[in-house]
Amino acid sequence: MESSFMKIFSGDSNSDLAQGITNSLSIQLGKVGAKKFSNGETRKEIQESVRGSHVFIVQGGNGAVNDNLMELLAMINTYKADQTGSPISAKLFANMLRVAGADNVISMDLHTPQIEGYFDIPVDNLCAEPLILEWIKEYILEWRTAVVLSPDVGGTKRVTSIAQNLNVEFVLIYKERQKANGISSMILIGDVKEKVAILVDDMSDTCGTICADAGKFKEAGAKKIYAVVTHGILSGTAISKIKEALVDTVVATNAIILFRKAYTFVSRKRLKSILSLERILEENLSQMCVYSIRNYLF
Repeated sequence: MESSFMKIFSGDSNSDLAQGITNSLSIQLGKVGAKKFSNGETRKEIQESVRGSHVFIVQGGNGAVNDNLMELLAMINTYKADQTGSPISAKLFANMLRVAGADNVISMDLHTPQIEGYFDIPVDNLCAEPLILEWIKEYILEWRTAVVLSPDVGGTKRVTSIAQNLNVEFVLIYKERQKANGISSMILIGDVKEKVAILVDDMSDTCGTICADAGKFKEAGAKKIYAVVTHGILSGTAISKIKEALVDTVVATNAIILFRKAYTFVSRKRLKSILSLERILEENLSQMCVYSIRNYLF
């Protein structure tokens, strides 16, 4: 069988079966790279072109059924578009919500605004900024002379808005990443010497960014460092990293339930999950219901 005409790929559920099929057909098993992030997310990379080929994906319904199903859907999505590389999982997820029957999506601090463009239904991307501003003014005594920090160029818009509302300066850190969850170099743009530094980000996964940034700020002369994030994922070794980091306080919203081991840490050191999103979500849901009723009546 001509291998360029037929290509067989395997998911994680039954690679032995896929290998047996390709051996019988005297073709090579398709090349797929895999990476497991510390928060449990799986990334698949297609490492060869499938253009013009008949593609077959071998995936069983056993074991971690939910993970295997999502892996299968992501692989189909990628092969159909002939995208050599990583699948655009956000677009696939958006399509799944629409097909399932969702009429509207309410999100909280999307990692990038471009994600809204993947949806064919209305998206209300809410922001935790009002809660962050309230917390800063209530718990940071020197907030009027503080600086607000963006951990990377992508967060500049978010940090600029908070700095303008507080009428303080903002700085950012330019980073180069060789791989996910890994930083190869950092450049601080701005002055933090003898100032209180407030780092604001949409999420903290392994807390590598927070810890690395805190070290950079201390090196540059910051006298105190706060980190405020919307999504405190805290996967892998995040808790142990925070224990050893130079950051004074880490604050997160309740958008994500922190791992059980984090709660023990909350009561005795720097980590605090105190920003409650209920009010922001309640207001948005109430407004949507009122708007729907008005449209129905008029």
